[in-house]
Amino acid sequence: MLFHLFFRLTSIPALMVWLMAAPLQAQGLLRDADLEYGLKQLAAPILSAAGLSPSRVKILVVNDSSLNAFVVSNDAIYLHYGLINRMDTAAMLQAVISHEAAHIANGHLTRRLTNLANTRTASGLGLALAAVAAAAGAGSAAGGIALGTQSSAQARFFKHTRAEEASADQSGIRFMKSAGVDPQGMMDVLEIFRGQEVLAVTRQDPYLRSHPLSRDRVRAVEGFVSAYGNITAANPDHAYWFDRVKGKLSAYTRSPKWTLRRLQESPYQDVRLLREAVAAHRQSRTKQALRAIDSAIALRPNDPFLHDQRGQILIETRNFQAAVAAYGRAVQLAPNDALVLSGYGRSLLASGNIKNARQALEKARSIDFRDGVMLRDLSVAYAKSDQIGMASLVTAERYALSGRMKDAKIHAERALGLLPTGAASWQRAQDVLIAAERAEKKRR
Repeated sequence: MLFHLFFRLTSIPALMVWLMAAPLQAQGLLRDADLEYGLKQLAAPILSAAGLSPSRVKILVVNDSSLNAFVVSNDAIYLHYGLINRMDTAAMLQAVISHEAAHIANGHLTRRLTNLANTRTASGLGLALAAVAAAAGAGSAAGGIALGTQSSAQARFFKHTRAEEASADQSGIRFMKSAGVDPQGMMDVLEIFRGQEVLAVTRQDPYLRSHPLSRDRVRAVEGFVSAYGNITAANPDHAYWFDRVKGKLSAYTRSPKWTLRRLQESPYQDVRLLREAVAAHRQSRTKQALRAIDSAIALRPNDPFLHDQRGQILIETRNFQAAVAAYGRAVQLAPNDALVLSGYGRSLLASGNIKNARQALEKARSIDFRDGVMLRDLSVAYAKSDQIGMASLVTAERYALSGRMKDAKIHAERALGLLPTGAASWQRAQDVLIAAERAEKKRR
């Protein structure tokens, strides 16, 4: 699992009607092929029931221990890792996903997105994610905002109305029922927050600040759950992927000793071994980590994400050639997974195989540009290949993705001077420059 920094900002350009003028505390995404695949397995039936494409709407994890979930565009749902760790069942986590999917399906974002640039480009997403920082963290996560405080910005962009919440609750429960997920999961989630509405805003979980809760809402959800009926038989695949997602995430976000004491809590041997491998690796006990991950692979030899995890352990212990082999096997099993390709490209780059590294990283970028580490590696691969224009372009996109639009502008201008005028790469640089100039005007 890699920590991908999206909000390491010296200044935040606003992409919306609110200009964020002061620095934000660093926020980021936790990107991991195994984690995101597991979340996709849990989300896919929900998204399909909502009329959304499981291949288009990604479930992304925010590096924040508080309880929150939100949407900022129509193609991604953001979950704080703290919320995932707090869920007790697959149905509870799917209830959160279903509720956020309902906000997308019911058009609650449409009016807010009218002032946003295209979030399906690096520059557009980077600017949109600058807004995420204001809602992702607690009160200390945001500095001054030109037109008000952080809470007022959230109220204007992120906070849903009670009517929207009621609509999302009802639709979300309907999606869960259609997907074969127990609607009681929605009620179980609300039970976590019950009573917080009487607390001061600064003491409430971020989720409650953007998703208003009331006794009337709780009663309404109880009625919806009763009307749609419970599903008593849990889906075994959902139970497995929930345990794997939560198990791996907690292994990375809790202390290794905490993880090792609780290995037997998982009913799945491969998940126990995966968690042991992560905990041992974090303790620099490489031999134990490799024994554990190899034992997990022996149980699931065709699981690409276990090979991916093996590759990560090896590359982070500077065993580059062995990492290439591990990642190579992962790519054979999952040839179109952008994060697996990114790891493979990183290992090839570290081993000195620049040409193949660039090819793997270019393919990863074509599938998912949201990976800041991949963009960094790709820029290095271009630079080592004496393609300075492309190196400058990818660097510009990486800075745009992190919201550093002043730096993005510098590299975009450099790329425009080096790339063939009118080419697709030249146009990408032009897009970054336009976004940077737009942000600059809003700061004035």
